[in-house]
Amino acid sequence: MPKQKVKTNRSAAKRFRVTASGKVKRSSGGHSHSNEKKGRKRMRRLVSSKIEEGAVARRIRSYVPYK
Repeated sequence: MPKQKVKTNRSAAKRFRVTASGKVKRSSGGHSHSNEKKGRKRMRRLVSSKIEEGAVARRIRSYVPYK
């Protein structure tokens, strides 16, 4: 019998990207609305993507096995 496939967690697949080197990339939240009270420096920081590390990244990679 063939080995069973692992289901991809769809919510994780939409939120995270796995790079070619295996790092997990995500975008930070809090930059879509209510932005008039946030400064330029803060908005610049929020728009950039972040790299997840350690145990969190390992867990996310298990949620998204085929990306």
